[in-house]
Amino acid sequence: MNIIIVGQRHGRSKTFSLGPVARWSLTFMLAILPFSMGAAGYYLTMMLADEGLFGPETAKAWQQDLTQQRNQLNKIRAHTDDQLVGLTQRMAQLQARLTRLDALGERLIDRSKLDKGEFNFGSLPAIGGPSRQEVGSVYQAPDIIRVLDELSEQIDNREQQLEILDSILGEKKITRDTFVAGLPIKKGWMSSRYGMRTDPFTGRLAWHAGVDFAGKNGSDIVSVASGVVTWSDKRSGYGLLVEVNHGNGYKTRYAHCDESKVKVGDVVRKGEVLALMGSSGRSTGPHVHFEVYKNGRTVDPASYIHRTRR
Repeated sequence: MNIIIVGQRHGRSKTFSLGPVARWSLTFMLAILPFSMGAAGYYLTMMLADEGLFGPETAKAWQQDLTQQRNQLNKIRAHTDDQLVGLTQRMAQLQARLTRLDALGERLIDRSKLDKGEFNFGSLPAIGGPSRQEVGSVYQAPDIIRVLDELSEQIDNREQQLEILDSILGEKKITRDTFVAGLPIKKGWMSSRYGMRTDPFTGRLAWHAGVDFAGKNGSDIVSVASGVVTWSDKRSGYGLLVEVNHGNGYKTRYAHCDESKVKVGDVVRKGEVLALMGSSGRSTGPHVHFEVYKNGRTVDPASYIHRTRR
């Protein structure tokens, strides 16, 4: 067996010849080298274990570290879940407020008699425009909390504006509905006017504080304006009487009814049926005696029958 050693300088080499004993010795050393390294590693491990590096205390410390890291991870997950729950609730609140705004908008459309096709609260607003290359910084995702806060502030402003508009329209509607005007009957004719007349029972001149509308017995008597019923019972001379207070110093009376359809405290609307025409009380036949009071005094109902709102 020959061993050739090549030098780094000048490429020189040397050759050594090994005899049989040397060859067997080298082979034996190479064979036992792995076993020697394993034994040395085992011995080193046992020494470190004796010193506490690989003992139960080390394993316990590692276990404690793992437990602590696991607890921290669980806290992070719980915090993230809480944030997601909070964001979900915030979004639900905003959606509820948007639904309320949509309902309010639809009601305002109905009140203002606008074209429903012009304002459709059930769909997103129509937007668009040509595509253009914008010059600026690279887009960055906005902070979700800040975006939600801005959206909430915008909704607050819209709610206030719509509520004010709703209030204005509501007041206008109330004013229009409580405006005393029109006939107290659906069918019939005026049989006696306001002022001095010959009393049908005595034949003498007497003051007539209202107007009479004759018609068919049981026909409808309607309110000339919205208001609250303040009387619905018999009264001397009037027979069965219904009285409605319309506010602003106005009230109306409907007398000689055959049957009342309302009771004291009822809120009635303009055109709503109050009673049926009859001939109760001091009456010569089916009719309604209609009176209009302004600030506690009777006025000629004729000026309100043909009254129009400007």
